[in-house]
Amino acid sequence: MTTALASRVEPAPAAEDVAPPRARWVRPAVLALLAGTALLYFWNLTASGYGNSFYAAAVQAGTQDWKAWLFGSLDSGNILTVDKPPAALWVTTAFARIFGFSSFTVLAPQALMGVGSVGLLYLTVKRTSGPVAGLFAGAAFALTPVAALMFKFNNPDALLTLLLVVGAYCTVRAIEKASPRWLAFAGAAIGFGFLTKMMQAFLVLPAFGLAYLVAAPTSVRKRLLHLFGAVASVVVSAGWFIALVDLWPTDSRPYIGGSTDDSLLELALGYNGLGRIFGEGRGGGMTVGTAGGGNVGFGGESGLTRMFGASFGGEVSWLLPAALIGLVAGLWFTRRAARTDKTRAALIVWGGWMLVTALVFSYMSGIVHPYYAVALAPSIAAVVAISGTSLWKGRAHLAPRVFLSLMIAASAVWAYILLDRNADWLPALRWIIAGLGLVTATVVLVGVPPMRKLVAVVATVAVLTVGLGTAAYAVETSSQAHSGSIPTSGPTSGGERGMGMGGPGMEESASSEVGALLSATTTKWAAATASSQSAASLELASGKAVIGIGGWSGQDPAPTLAEFQQYVANGEIGYYVEGGRGGGPGGGSNEIGEWVAANFTATTVGEQTVYDLRS
Repeated sequence: MTTALASRVEPAPAAEDVAPPRARWVRPAVLALLAGTALLYFWNLTASGYGNSFYAAAVQAGTQDWKAWLFGSLDSGNILTVDKPPAALWVTTAFARIFGFSSFTVLAPQALMGVGSVGLLYLTVKRTSGPVAGLFAGAAFALTPVAALMFKFNNPDALLTLLLVVGAYCTVRAIEKASPRWLAFAGAAIGFGFLTKMMQAFLVLPAFGLAYLVAAPTSVRKRLLHLFGAVASVVVSAGWFIALVDLWPTDSRPYIGGSTDDSLLELALGYNGLGRIFGEGRGGGMTVGTAGGGNVGFGGESGLTRMFGASFGGEVSWLLPAALIGLVAGLWFTRRAARTDKTRAALIVWGGWMLVTALVFSYMSGIVHPYYAVALAPSIAAVVAISGTSLWKGRAHLAPRVFLSLMIAASAVWAYILLDRNADWLPALRWIIAGLGLVTATVVLVGVPPMRKLVAVVATVAVLTVGLGTAAYAVETSSQAHSGSIPTSGPTSGGERGMGMGGPGMEESASSEVGALLSATTTKWAAATASSQSAASLELASGKAVIGIGGWSGQDPAPTLAEFQQYVANGEIGYYVEGGRGGGPGGGSNEIGEWVAANFTATTVGEQTVYDLRS
C-alpha cells in the first residue's frame, strides 16, 4: 500500500503494475470517464420535467426577482423562503437566468456538478494512490445508483456532494506540504456546503481535521494553528450569509421557511440540525418512529444496519462491505508507517468521512431520506479504490490476498442479496455476479500466476464482479423519470420514481385551466394557496408568483391573517386556490382559508375550487 505497506508486504512491483508518470493511456482513460459520466447524467435528462417542483419554483422566482434569488424565496413576491439555505438555488438560478428557465436549465447544473465531482474525485485519489485508483474511484462513484439519481435531480444534495469532494481535495493538498492556505480553502468549501444543506456539511470535518493533525509534515503547534485557521474559514464562509439575513430588515425580506423565529441560524440548529438527529422540530413533525420501520422514503428502522436495509441499501451500499474490509486492511498494514504516510492519510480522510456519515445517517431519529446517501458515495468509492489497488499490488503475499479476496467475495454476495430484492429485474444478473465473484476471489486467494495476460484477465473480472451490480442499477436509474420530494433509485415498473409527502408518485399538481387563469393576472401575486407544494405547482403552471401559506409544513407564520387581509385589501392577490396540505399559521386550522371561504364566493376551475379575491 504505497510506502509503508509496500515495504512490509510487497516485493518489487511487477512490470504490469508500474505506470510511467505520464502514461499514454491515462489521459484518454480520464476523458472516457468524464464523457461516460456526462452521457449517463445528461441522458434522458428532461424526462423528469422540473424534478422537485418545490425547488424549481424557487428557481423560477429567482429569475423574476433579484431579492428572491438572494434569499431563495419560493415566490417572486418574497413572502417566504424554501426550508434550506439558498446556495444550490444561486447556482441553478444563474444558469436559468443566462439560458432561460426550462426543465433543462433546472436540471443541467446538477448533471454538470456530477461530472465535476467525478473528475475531482479522480484527481484527489490520484494524488495519493495513482491514476488507476483514481479512475476506479471516479467510475465507482459515477455508477453508484444514488449518484445517478441525484445528479439528474434538482435537490441541494448535488452541490453539497461537489463541495464535500472539493473539501477533500483541498485537505489532501494541504496535508502534502502542511499548507494552511489549502486547508483554509477546504474550510471555505465546507462553509459553502453549510449554505447548501446546513449541518450535514459538517459531518466530514472530523475526518479532515484528524487526517491533517496526524499526517501534515510540520510541528504539532503549527498543525493546530492551521486547523484553527480552517475553522475560522468555515465560520466566515458560512457566517456571512447568516449575518446578512439577521441584519436585513425583516419587513424587507422573506420569512425564513422552516424556522420558528425567522432566523437562519435557528433553522440550522433546529429543524435542519438537531431536529433531524433527535426527531424533533418542524417540517411536518415526521420522525422515523412515526414513519415506521417499513417506510422506505423515510429511511426505515434506525440502527447499525440501516445503510444495508430496504431504504438505503440499493442506493449506496453496493461497495460498502468491500470498503469496510479495505479500510481495516489499509489501517492495519500502515499501522507502523511514518506519520506522514500518504496512504494512511488518505484512508483517514475518506474512511473517516464514510464512517461518521454512515453512522449519523444510521442512527438519525428525525427526518431522513435515502437520497441523502449521495454524500456518502464518494468516500465509499475512494476507500475501495485506494485499498483495493494497493492490496492488488501486494498480492505476492498471503495477507493482502486474503483481504482482497474478502473484498471481492463480499461485493459479489452483497450484490446478489441486493439484486434478489428485485428478483424479477434481470434475474440472471445476480447469479452471474455471484459466480464470477466466488471464482475470482478463490483465484486471488490462491495466487495469480505472474503472466501478464492472465493477470489482466483476473483484474478485469475482479472489477466487473465488484462493479457490475451497481452499474446496472445506476444505468436503470438514469433511464427513469423522477419526481416528487423523495426520489428513489433502482428499477420500477411504473416508469417514474419518486414520492411526495403523501406517498409514491404523489405530488401537488395544477390543472391547465387554473394555470391559464392565473397566467392572465396582473396582480403582485396571481394567487395564494395552502402550503408551498401547491404554490410551487401553480407557479410552474402559470409563470406567476403564488403565496404558499404556511410554507412546506403549513406551520410557518407567513403570511399572517392580518397581512393576508391587507394584501387582499390592496388588490395584490388575484385568487385563492383550495387544495394542498398543512394548516398555515398556528398549526392545524387554516384560518386564512376559513376567512376566504366566509367572505368570497367559490367557483370551480378545472376541478379545483377557486375564490376570486378581486371582487
